[in-house]
Parts: sequence; structure tokens; C-alpha cells
Amino acid sequence: MIIVITGARKGIGRYLSEYYLEKGFTVIGCSRNESDLINEKYYHYQLDISDEKSVNNFSKIVHKKFGKVDALINNAGAASMNHFLFTPPSTAQRLIELNYLGTYYCVRSFINLLKKSVNPRIVNFSTIAVPLDLAGEIAYVVSKSAVEAFTKVLAKEISQFNITVNVIGPTPIDTDLISRVPKEKLDILLSKQAINRMGKFSDVANVIDFFISPSSDFITGQIVYLGGVS
Repeated sequence: MIIVITGARKGIGRYLSEYYLEKGFTVIGCSRNESDLINEKYYHYQLDISDEKSVNNFSKIVHKKFGKVDALINNAGAASMNHFLFTPPSTAQRLIELNYLGTYYCVRSFINLLKKSVNPRIVNFSTIAVPLDLAGEIAYVVSKSAVEAFTKVLAKEISQFNITVNVIGPTPIDTDLISRVPKEKLDILLSKQAINRMGKFSDVANVIDFFISPSSDFITGQIVYLGGVS
């Protein structure tokens, strides 16, 4: 199985890359910087997914080398944890470009390669900040809300190609994304979950395993939030 994982250099993307390599997958990762992950079945490319031309070139390279893609995991993203009054328009624009348009570009560029798979799958990333309408993260919430809406409509528009597309919304996980979040804020956020703990990388992999399974061909346009958030 050939899987593309964006934002694969560190955090969740790095974990997923190593996890699927252990399962025997061919993993194609990308990020803005070089990766030190070395494996005979791992291929890494440097690009910014918010740059449409770079994403198109990336997909052309993958097409030439592999001919198809079985799963696209749109993990790359960024957050901004500031009150609306302290969030400059440039930050809001950057999050839309990276979180939403980056996902859009990747899907658009890889869809023809996905069509060549027997069980093509797309998994996009959101966050529990969306259903919680989390104050202090307005630009982040808006950009990920766009990803969710995109996924729901996309699921209908590409169903004719046998491609499923779903969303996972992780809880806070110990990554760079939350490294600057005060403990008090994290505690408040965790208290809003049915299961009051930090998420783990394995929690994310578990849901993705379900989404990309061949037996999940009747599951599309769905959003799964971790931690019992709704």
C-alpha cells in the first residue's frame, strides 16, 4: 500500500510515517524541511503545501515514481492561539492557506493517482477546537471548519470514483502545536472531554486505520472527534 502523509517530519506525521512503515507500507512524506527518517520504503520531499505549484510538482514526481496512491493523509497544519483582537489578518490568511487550501491543493493534485487504487482513501485533519467553539483560537477554528465543510461536500462529489474522504479531529497531543499553551488552558480543555486525558499518537493511528481499511468503503464524509467531544 502506498500512502502519502503531509507534515511528516515531526509530531503526528512522523509517528504515522513510522507506524505505517512498520506495517510494510510505502510511505511518501513531505514537509517544509528535511527529514532524518531513514527507511528503504520511505521517501521524503520538501515543499510548502500552501504553494499550489509545489504541490502539483510533488504529485507529478509521485506519479512518475509510483504510478498510484492508495491513501492521502492531510496532516500538515498550523495553529494560532490568540484572541481575535490580537490575531493579525496575515495570521488568519496564513492559516487558511495552510490548513484549508493546503488540503484542497493536495486532494486536487493527487486525485488522479487515487483513482488508480483499488481502495482509495483520503483522511483530512480537523481539531476538537471546532465543535467546542474554542475561544482564543478563532483563526485556527475557522480554517479547520473549512476543512470539515470541504470534506463533507467532497465526499459526495468524488464518491463516483470509489474514493472515501473522512476527517479526524484530535484532542491536544504532546506536540509542538501545543507547546506554548499554558497548563491552565489545557486543563480546562481536557475537562470538556468525556475522557479527561491528553490524546496519544496511537489514538490517531487507530482512527486512521479504520478510515483507510478496505472494509470501510461505506464510510465517507464523516468526522470523528477524539476524547468524547461532540
